[in-house]
Amino acid sequence: MSKELSKTNQHMQKLKNVLSADSVKKQFENSLKENAGSFIASIIDLYGSDAYLQQCDPNQVVMECLKAATLKLPINKQLGFAYIVPYRKNGVQTPQFQLGYKGYVQLAMRTGQYKHLNPGIVYEGVNVNRDLLTGQVSFTGEPTSDKAIGYFTYMELVNGFSKVLYMTKDEIIAHAKKYSKSYNNKSSAWKTDFDSMALKTTTRLLLSKYGILSVDMISGLSSDTSDDVETNVARDIEENANKETIDVDYEVVDTEPEPEEPKQVTIDGPGF
Repeated sequence: MSKELSKTNQHMQKLKNVLSADSVKKQFENSLKENAGSFIASIIDLYGSDAYLQQCDPNQVVMECLKAATLKLPINKQLGFAYIVPYRKNGVQTPQFQLGYKGYVQLAMRTGQYKHLNPGIVYEGVNVNRDLLTGQVSFTGEPTSDKAIGYFTYMELVNGFSKVLYMTKDEIIAHAKKYSKSYNNKSSAWKTDFDSMALKTTTRLLLSKYGILSVDMISGLSSDTSDDVETNVARDIEENANKETIDVDYEVVDTEPEPEEPKQVTIDGPGF
Protein backbone atom coordinates (compact mmCIF):
# COMPACT_ATOMS: atom_id res chain seq x y z
CA MET A 1 0.00 0.00 0.00
CA SER A 2 1.42 3.42 -1.01
CA LYS A 3 2.10 6.07 1.62
CA GLU A 4 -0.49 8.36 -0.01
CA LEU A 5 -3.21 5.74 0.14
CA SER A 6 -2.33 4.84 3.73
CA LYS A 7 -2.45 8.51 4.74
CA THR A 8 -5.82 8.94 3.02
CA ASN A 9 -7.21 5.93 4.90
CA GLN A 10 -5.97 7.40 8.17
CA HIS A 11 -7.71 10.71 7.44
CA MET A 12 -10.93 8.94 6.52
CA GLN A 13 -10.87 6.89 9.70
CA LYS A 14 -10.27 10.01 11.79
CA LEU A 15 -13.25 11.72 10.14
CA LYS A 16 -15.46 8.70 10.74
CA ASN A 17 -14.39 8.65 14.39
CA VAL A 18 -15.44 12.27 14.75
CA LEU A 19 -18.79 11.62 13.06
CA SER A 20 -19.47 8.57 15.22
CA ALA A 21 -19.25 10.55 18.44
CA ASP A 22 -22.66 10.70 20.13
CA SER A 23 -22.44 14.46 20.68
CA VAL A 24 -21.75 15.06 16.98
CA LYS A 25 -24.50 12.74 15.77
CA LYS A 26 -26.91 14.45 18.14
CA GLN A 27 -26.19 17.86 16.60
CA PHE A 28 -26.93 16.59 13.10
CA GLU A 29 -30.07 14.79 14.31
CA ASN A 30 -31.32 17.98 15.96
CA SER A 31 -30.99 19.80 12.64
CA LEU A 32 -32.00 17.12 10.14
CA LYS A 33 -34.07 14.59 12.10
CA GLU A 34 -34.44 11.40 10.05
CA ASN A 35 -32.21 12.78 7.27
CA ALA A 36 -29.16 13.03 9.52
CA GLY A 37 -27.79 9.65 8.44
CA SER A 38 -27.79 10.44 4.72
CA PHE A 39 -26.23 13.85 5.35
CA ILE A 40 -23.42 12.30 7.41
CA ALA A 41 -22.84 9.83 4.58
CA SER A 42 -22.53 12.76 2.17
CA ILE A 43 -19.82 14.27 4.39
CA ILE A 44 -17.82 11.06 4.13
CA ASP A 45 -18.26 11.00 0.34
CA LEU A 46 -17.22 14.65 0.03
CA TYR A 47 -14.18 14.19 2.24
CA GLY A 48 -13.10 11.06 0.41
CA SER A 49 -13.26 12.74 -3.00
CA ASP A 50 -11.27 15.88 -2.13
CA ALA A 51 -7.55 15.48 -1.49
CA TYR A 52 -7.22 19.07 -0.28
CA LEU A 53 -10.12 18.72 2.14
CA GLN A 54 -8.41 15.64 3.58
CA GLN A 55 -5.54 17.90 4.64
CA CYS A 56 -7.94 19.81 6.90
CA ASP A 57 -8.64 18.98 10.53
CA PRO A 58 -11.62 16.57 10.47
CA ASN A 59 -13.13 18.33 13.47
CA GLN A 60 -13.14 21.62 11.55
CA VAL A 61 -14.59 19.92 8.46
CA VAL A 62 -17.46 18.52 10.50
CA MET A 63 -18.17 21.89 12.12
CA GLU A 64 -18.34 23.59 8.71
CA CYS A 65 -20.65 20.84 7.45
CA LEU A 66 -22.87 21.40 10.47
CA LYS A 67 -23.48 24.97 9.23
CA ALA A 68 -24.97 23.52 6.05
CA ALA A 69 -26.98 20.99 8.05
CA THR A 70 -28.41 23.75 10.25
CA LEU A 71 -29.65 25.48 7.09
CA LYS A 72 -30.85 22.14 5.68
CA LEU A 73 -28.78 22.58 2.53
CA PRO A 74 -26.95 19.69 0.80
CA ILE A 75 -23.16 19.89 0.40
CA ASN A 76 -23.06 17.93 -2.85
CA LYS A 77 -20.89 19.98 -5.22
CA GLN A 78 -23.00 19.07 -8.24
CA LEU A 79 -26.14 20.53 -6.68
CA GLY A 80 -24.57 23.93 -6.05
CA PHE A 81 -26.44 24.89 -2.87
CA ALA A 82 -23.52 24.86 -0.41
CA TYR A 83 -19.85 23.99 -0.43
CA ILE A 84 -17.08 23.11 2.01
CA VAL A 85 -14.00 24.69 0.44
CA PRO A 86 -10.44 24.12 1.69
CA TYR A 87 -8.26 27.25 1.81
CA ARG A 88 -4.62 27.51 2.76
CA LYS A 89 -4.41 29.86 5.72
CA ASN A 90 -1.02 30.54 7.31
CA GLY A 91 0.31 27.46 5.57
CA VAL A 92 -2.48 25.22 6.89
CA GLN A 93 -5.45 23.90 4.91
CA THR A 94 -8.62 25.23 6.54
CA PRO A 95 -12.20 24.29 5.55
CA GLN A 96 -14.78 27.01 4.97
CA PHE A 97 -18.54 26.77 4.55
CA GLN A 98 -19.78 28.73 1.53
CA LEU A 99 -23.24 29.26 0.09
CA GLY A 100 -23.85 29.01 -3.64
CA TYR A 101 -26.35 31.31 -5.33
CA LYS A 102 -28.85 28.45 -5.38
CA GLY A 103 -28.50 28.27 -1.59
CA TYR A 104 -29.41 31.93 -1.24
CA VAL A 105 -32.41 31.43 -3.52
CA GLN A 106 -33.51 28.41 -1.48
CA LEU A 107 -33.33 30.32 1.81
CA ALA A 108 -35.29 33.21 0.34
CA MET A 109 -38.04 31.06 -1.15
CA ARG A 110 -38.63 29.33 2.19
CA THR A 111 -40.15 32.53 3.50
CA GLY A 112 -43.07 32.19 1.10
CA GLN A 113 -42.84 35.95 0.46
CA TYR A 114 -41.32 35.84 -3.03
CA LYS A 115 -43.41 35.76 -6.20
CA HIS A 116 -40.31 35.74 -8.40
CA LEU A 117 -36.61 35.38 -7.67
CA ASN A 118 -34.55 35.04 -10.81
CA PRO A 119 -30.75 35.22 -11.18
CA GLY A 120 -29.68 35.34 -14.81
CA ILE A 121 -26.93 35.97 -17.35
CA VAL A 122 -27.10 38.62 -20.07
CA TYR A 123 -25.32 37.61 -23.27
CA GLU A 124 -23.72 39.59 -26.05
CA GLY A 125 -26.32 40.99 -28.43
CA VAL A 126 -28.82 41.85 -25.71
CA ASN A 127 -29.29 45.58 -25.11
CA VAL A 128 -29.41 46.77 -21.50
CA ASN A 129 -31.26 50.02 -20.86
CA ARG A 130 -31.17 51.73 -17.47
CA ASP A 131 -33.47 54.64 -16.74
CA LEU A 132 -31.50 56.89 -14.40
CA LEU A 133 -34.64 58.75 -13.31
CA THR A 134 -36.99 55.85 -12.52
CA GLY A 135 -34.35 53.20 -11.90
CA GLN A 136 -36.00 50.79 -14.34
CA VAL A 137 -33.92 48.28 -16.27
CA SER A 138 -35.04 46.69 -19.52
CA PHE A 139 -33.48 44.06 -21.77
CA THR A 140 -34.16 43.98 -25.51
CA GLY A 141 -32.87 41.98 -28.43
CA GLU A 142 -31.64 38.41 -28.71
CA PRO A 143 -28.23 36.92 -27.83
CA THR A 144 -25.81 36.75 -30.75
CA SER A 145 -23.24 34.61 -28.92
CA ASP A 146 -22.68 32.76 -25.67
CA LYS A 147 -20.38 35.51 -24.36
CA ALA A 148 -21.66 36.91 -21.05
CA ILE A 149 -21.68 40.71 -20.77
CA GLY A 150 -23.53 41.06 -17.48
CA TYR A 151 -25.43 39.41 -14.64
CA PHE A 152 -28.64 40.24 -12.78
CA THR A 153 -30.91 39.08 -10.03
CA TYR A 154 -34.56 40.10 -10.05
CA MET A 155 -36.89 39.77 -7.09
CA GLU A 156 -40.58 40.44 -6.65
CA LEU A 157 -42.41 39.94 -3.38
CA VAL A 158 -46.00 38.77 -3.10
CA ASN A 159 -46.92 42.27 -1.89
CA GLY A 160 -45.78 43.72 -5.23
CA PHE A 161 -42.43 45.18 -4.18
CA SER A 162 -39.77 44.46 -6.82
CA LYS A 163 -36.09 45.16 -7.23
CA VAL A 164 -33.29 44.25 -9.60
CA LEU A 165 -29.52 44.38 -9.41
CA TYR A 166 -27.69 44.36 -12.73
CA MET A 167 -23.91 44.42 -12.98
CA THR A 168 -21.78 44.30 -16.08
CA LYS A 169 -19.08 41.65 -16.26
CA ASP A 170 -16.45 44.36 -15.72
CA GLU A 171 -18.29 45.51 -12.59
CA ILE A 172 -18.39 41.94 -11.29
CA ILE A 173 -14.65 41.55 -11.90
CA ALA A 174 -13.89 44.84 -10.14
CA HIS A 175 -16.03 43.72 -7.20
CA ALA A 176 -14.24 40.35 -7.02
CA LYS A 177 -10.80 41.93 -7.21
CA LYS A 178 -11.69 44.19 -4.30
CA TYR A 179 -13.20 41.58 -2.00
CA SER A 180 -11.86 38.16 -3.02
CA LYS A 181 -8.37 37.20 -1.87
CA SER A 182 -8.50 34.09 -4.04
CA TYR A 183 -9.63 35.81 -7.25
CA ASN A 184 -6.21 35.39 -8.93
CA ASN A 185 -5.81 31.81 -7.73
CA LYS A 186 -6.09 29.49 -10.72
CA SER A 187 -8.07 26.97 -8.67
CA SER A 188 -10.49 29.61 -7.37
CA ALA A 189 -14.17 29.27 -8.26
CA TRP A 190 -13.78 32.65 -9.96
CA LYS A 191 -11.57 30.87 -12.48
CA THR A 192 -13.36 27.53 -12.66
CA ASP A 193 -17.01 28.70 -12.52
CA PHE A 194 -17.15 32.45 -13.01
CA ASP A 195 -20.86 32.53 -13.95
CA SER A 196 -21.95 30.90 -10.69
CA MET A 197 -19.80 33.25 -8.63
CA ALA A 198 -21.15 36.26 -10.52
CA LEU A 199 -24.75 35.13 -9.95
CA LYS A 200 -23.97 34.59 -6.28
CA THR A 201 -22.64 38.15 -6.07
CA THR A 202 -25.75 39.80 -7.54
CA THR A 203 -28.09 37.51 -5.59
CA ARG A 204 -26.39 38.00 -2.24
CA LEU A 205 -26.08 41.78 -2.62
CA LEU A 206 -29.72 42.12 -3.64
CA LEU A 207 -31.15 39.86 -0.94
CA SER A 208 -28.93 41.18 1.86
CA LYS A 209 -30.14 44.69 1.16
CA TYR A 210 -33.75 44.32 0.01
CA GLY A 211 -34.79 40.74 0.77
CA ILE A 212 -36.85 39.38 3.64
CA LEU A 213 -34.55 39.05 6.66
CA SER A 214 -35.69 35.62 7.85
CA VAL A 215 -33.90 33.62 10.53
CA ASP A 216 -32.46 31.29 7.87
CA MET A 217 -31.27 34.22 5.74
CA ILE A 218 -29.57 35.88 8.71
CA SER A 219 -27.88 32.57 9.52
CA GLY A 220 -26.86 32.05 5.91
CA LEU A 221 -25.37 35.51 5.54
CA SER A 222 -23.56 35.16 8.85
CA SER A 223 -22.24 31.65 8.15
CA ASP A 224 -21.05 32.22 4.58
CA THR A 225 -17.30 32.52 5.07
CA SER A 226 -16.28 32.83 1.43
CA ASP A 227 -13.55 35.45 1.16
CA ASP A 228 -15.53 37.46 -1.39
CA VAL A 229 -18.23 38.29 1.16
CA GLU A 230 -17.98 41.89 2.26
CA THR A 231 -16.67 42.23 5.79
CA ASN A 232 -19.46 44.65 6.72
CA VAL A 233 -22.31 42.23 6.01
CA ALA A 234 -22.23 40.73 9.52
CA ARG A 235 -22.17 44.21 11.03
CA ASP A 236 -25.13 45.29 8.92
CA ILE A 237 -27.14 42.24 9.95
CA GLU A 238 -26.54 42.99 13.62
CA GLU A 239 -27.41 46.67 13.24
CA ASN A 240 -30.54 45.95 11.23
CA ALA A 241 -31.78 42.83 13.02
CA ASN A 242 -35.16 44.38 13.71
CA LYS A 243 -35.72 45.63 10.18
CA GLU A 244 -37.43 43.84 7.32
CA THR A 245 -34.54 44.66 4.98
CA ILE A 246 -30.91 45.55 5.52
CA ASP A 247 -30.15 49.20 4.79
CA VAL A 248 -26.55 49.27 3.63
CA ASP A 249 -24.84 50.52 0.50
CA TYR A 250 -22.42 48.36 -1.44
CA GLU A 251 -19.88 49.86 -3.79
CA VAL A 252 -18.37 48.46 -6.96
CA VAL A 253 -15.00 50.11 -7.39
CA ASP A 254 -13.17 51.29 -10.49
CA THR A 255 -16.26 51.11 -12.67
CA GLU A 256 -17.92 53.81 -14.72
CA PRO A 257 -20.76 54.37 -14.34
CA GLU A 258 -21.64 52.83 -10.96
CA PRO A 259 -24.55 50.33 -11.06
CA GLU A 260 -27.89 51.90 -10.32
CA GLU A 261 -30.39 50.61 -7.76
CA PRO A 262 -33.69 50.58 -9.69
CA LYS A 263 -36.94 49.96 -7.89
CA GLN A 264 -38.52 47.77 -10.54
CA VAL A 265 -37.85 46.19 -13.91
CA THR A 266 -39.79 45.58 -17.07
CA ILE A 267 -38.74 41.93 -17.30
CA ASP A 268 -40.35 38.97 -15.63
CA GLY A 269 -38.23 35.87 -15.24
CA PRO A 270 -39.27 32.45 -13.94
CA GLY A 271 -39.24 32.01 -10.20
CA PHE A 272 -37.05 29.44 -8.51
